Amino acid sequence: MRKWGMMTLLFFVLIFAGVWLGSADAQYKAEGSRKSPAAKEANVKVDDCYMCHDPIKSLHTGGKHAKVNCASCHSGLAKHLANPGPDTRPVTDTSWEACGTCHRDEIESFMKVAMHRPARDEKSQLTNRSPNPFWDKLMMGHGFTKEHNLTRSHVNMLPDHLVVDRAYGGRFQGKDGWNYIVEKGKAWDLLVDTQPTATQHKPFIPQSAAAANPVCLQCKSQDQILKWSYMGDKVEGKTTWDRTSFVPALAKDLQHGLNCFYCHDPHAAKPRIVRDALIQALTRPQADTLWHKDPKHTNFQVIDMGLRGFTRKIAILEKYDTRLLCGQCHVEYNCNPGYDPKNPDTSHYTVTMTDQRTNHFPYKDVLGLYDHYVNQVSFLDFKHTLTGGLLWKAQHPESETYYNSKHAKAGVGCADCHTPKLKGKGGKMYTSHFAVSPRVQLKETCLSAKCHATWTEEQAKYSIDSIKAYGKGKMRKAEFWLAALIDKIVEGKKAGLDADTIKKAQDQHLRAHILWEYWTAENSDGFHNPELARESLTRSVDESQKGIKIIDDALGVKTASAAPAAAHAPAK
Repeated sequence: MRKWGMMTLLFFVLIFAGVWLGSADAQYKAEGSRKSPAAKEANVKVDDCYMCHDPIKSLHTGGKHAKVNCASCHSGLAKHLANPGPDTRPVTDTSWEACGTCHRDEIESFMKVAMHRPARDEKSQLTNRSPNPFWDKLMMGHGFTKEHNLTRSHVNMLPDHLVVDRAYGGRFQGKDGWNYIVEKGKAWDLLVDTQPTATQHKPFIPQSAAAANPVCLQCKSQDQILKWSYMGDKVEGKTTWDRTSFVPALAKDLQHGLNCFYCHDPHAAKPRIVRDALIQALTRPQADTLWHKDPKHTNFQVIDMGLRGFTRKIAILEKYDTRLLCGQCHVEYNCNPGYDPKNPDTSHYTVTMTDQRTNHFPYKDVLGLYDHYVNQVSFLDFKHTLTGGLLWKAQHPESETYYNSKHAKAGVGCADCHTPKLKGKGGKMYTSHFAVSPRVQLKETCLSAKCHATWTEEQAKYSIDSIKAYGKGKMRKAEFWLAALIDKIVEGKKAGLDADTIKKAQDQHLRAHILWEYWTAENSDGFHNPELARESLTRSVDESQKGIKIIDDALGVKTASAAPAAAHAPAK
């Protein structure tokens, strides 16, 4: 990354920034902590801030922003310095503009919208990644059957999440109807709460779901970063938001999707990660992630920033590594309540949001997820309506998928394909923050001098489309056999097969389901790692067929045992 000039110092004076932590209801109504300061304040003596903020001093004095004053992104400094304490905490500017004031090329590119793909384009449409009728049948019982969309641009990510039919039950809508899809800006400049007095998180319109929770919002925004403890644990009287918070209230305290400081430390101007569950995964004693097994992995330093009465961690990377930076969100993680498969009671969620398993990163590829979730973590997401068996729901595992791919081994990073280096208006090179398919910018990505320089654009598109078509074909085959297995389990249950046989078939269903459904959430149709996609999807077919055989064999035995009895029955 090039020098960031006069970028903001998010957090600098004051890890104490924000307003006094009162009730959650009062907090989301307060605008202070998520609005840009009205006017630039007078600079302060940074040594006065260092007296209380040792972690900030270490980061700031050793980084490229050493000469950037705290007043660049904090307001209310004079009051706080005159009377330090929680009740005088300054306001911290978490907006895109805080960084964009200096990094104009980056912010202008970030604000671009990829219009090659429609808004709210369902993956379950016939031409998309998970077409019906199989999608709704295979995922029956999960909220994603209400709406499951293809990705859009980062600038839209928070509003898009807030309006999706599966998340808040239709509560949040565009202020000007569907016009929000062509508008850019802060979430609550575009949207309105149609149920402002509602105290329940529930569906408000037909065929919707209220499946959102505070953890899933951690990928959408970090406006709440100073109010959320490590792992989202509740610290009474200290944290404003936690895993169990009323999620519509938290949502209304957020304005900006994908803040700059997810990946860029504002004090040191160094690469960093802030997602707590990723930090936990990379530091867990089992040392079992893809990162741990990579002999060339990027090292990092975990720093506890928590001076508010609770732990809050960041990790500073030794260099930019987009597998980790992008892997804060483009990753499989658990962010919801569910079921403990070792608990026979499936009448209700046995793992609730009070449990840290509801904020968890495996950071493993698809082939290790059955063992991870069933045997190690003991967590599954939902119960299938037809079979009664427990199943898993993937998120968006691009980072893990890409990890051992051919491109990754060649040293290509996410940025090379999705956010390439471009020449800015002033003639200087900068990193584009318009994260989009390389198809939209082939000359700057696939056809660059260090990659496929001899190809034409037509050849590049042909290559991409061919690999994706192959992956989609394998997905369709996996879906056919999964649907057949579901029907077979239902048949077995109706025939009165014993519970042990049904459970074995349900376990095969889970194995086959994981190997397939991972690829409905992974956003490249297998392009990020076509070899892994093929292995996974063909294994899914095998596992489904094994499950069908279990039921067929049991039905055959049942039929055979019933035949002699029928033959010797007395004539009537």
